[in-house]
Amino acid sequence: MSAYLALEKKFRRMNAIGEASGVLGWDMSTVMPAGGAEARMEQLAALSGVQHEILTSSEVKDLFDQALEAKGDLGSWQLANLREMQRIWRHATALDGDFVEAQTKAGKRCEMIWREARPNNDFASILPAMKEVLNLTQQEAKIKAELFECDTYDALLDHFEPGGKSMRIDAIFDDLAAFLPDFTQAVLEKQASETAAVMPDGPFSLKAQEELGREMIKAVGFDFNHGRLDVSLHPFCGGVPDDIRITTRYDETDFMTSLMGVLHETGHAMYERNLPKEWRLQPVGAARGMTMHESQSLIIEMQASRSQEFVSFVAEKAKSAFAGQGAAWSADNMQRIYNKVKPDFIRVDADEVTYPAHVILRYRLEKELIKGSMGLEDLPQAWNDGLEKLLGIRPPNDTLGCLQDIHWYDGAWGYFPTYTLGAMAAAQLFAAAKTAVPEIPSALAQGNFKPLMGWLNENVHAWGSFLSTDELLTRVTGHPLDPQVFKAHLKSRYLDV
Repeated sequence: MSAYLALEKKFRRMNAIGEASGVLGWDMSTVMPAGGAEARMEQLAALSGVQHEILTSSEVKDLFDQALEAKGDLGSWQLANLREMQRIWRHATALDGDFVEAQTKAGKRCEMIWREARPNNDFASILPAMKEVLNLTQQEAKIKAELFECDTYDALLDHFEPGGKSMRIDAIFDDLAAFLPDFTQAVLEKQASETAAVMPDGPFSLKAQEELGREMIKAVGFDFNHGRLDVSLHPFCGGVPDDIRITTRYDETDFMTSLMGVLHETGHAMYERNLPKEWRLQPVGAARGMTMHESQSLIIEMQASRSQEFVSFVAEKAKSAFAGQGAAWSADNMQRIYNKVKPDFIRVDADEVTYPAHVILRYRLEKELIKGSMGLEDLPQAWNDGLEKLLGIRPPNDTLGCLQDIHWYDGAWGYFPTYTLGAMAAAQLFAAAKTAVPEIPSALAQGNFKPLMGWLNENVHAWGSFLSTDELLTRVTGHPLDPQVFKAHLKSRYLDV
């Protein structure tokens, strides 16, 4: 027991350092002047190095040996915590400290170049830095794959989705890729035969957009005593459970994209905020991988906030916020706008039907890049060809193509499939929530998220990483991740089937 408690102490320290890195990363993405980039890279690399040193000391290995021998004295949550500690430890000890610091620096350096390359449509300028990031990622994947006796992609995926397997994702995505073209065409034909959506006239002041966003964030239940809303180039949710940082970006010609983006990030924030407090800074108290994290953002943004009930509420709020007049501000028209399907270039702005195609494209491309079967020089054309095949559209430039996402450039490889896996989990959880708490839809019509959030807090958030993703879904919904539930949701919402 003393060995286990000593491990708890070390992980608490290591995770506190990680949280400090997270806040520094938020600062880097929002308010840090460009001239501070090199210093910030050194700071973040140093903190990564300290975390790595804590985990990889010989003392920690001895503590694991002793804790495993005495695990019969541990409770169920302590055993789950020990299991999660071991998974993190295995990842850490696979790499040496110099490698971890080099990888951190490479990712942050590439990210800063990306911030200029994206708006300038300049893929060539980022290519050398991105090659360094990819080279280090390939090395990491090879080292871990040999150590864990798994596929190279799975070695990276496990960091974001513990226990995730690309073979299973391949089958799910191949099935979805076969389903989506005909389904999308059927939706487009149905919508073309109906009353066309009318976009409200702008401009929409940034101040009014921010105020509306804050009101909706509060409606979901977010506490601004424990968080902030700011602006960044790429929207994200960061910070720590007691100090959560939500970011968005605004467009004076379109308030809806930012509003739904804010609601999306609030879903992430509410998950982090409601994780089990008694296991704070311990692995078992952390979120259960990115599939579950994405499910929490999408259950708010896609399932709840685009429901007919909530749209009727938010339409009145938006009309008031922007002094809107006319039929464009009606709930029916807002519903048509929010559910409009149109293949487009930007993933984060994509509708619910075409979004999975964006994820499937990135997943297939990053697998090829990691395995070395495709070079980075070929990425722009491969991206454009792939999107044309999946959605029938071809990006006119790299800003709208392979430069649009931050993830690869800052070193997050093996992450993308969790977006669509999360959408599937969100559909499954929302269906279960409405069955368990029938008043959820009527509450959403009043802008009241309490019944939904209460159910999520009890059945998802409070469990942290105690269960695997499939174990949690089975406990709550009766079965593991089931892509058919997601398909049924799409058919019901977009074809009334």
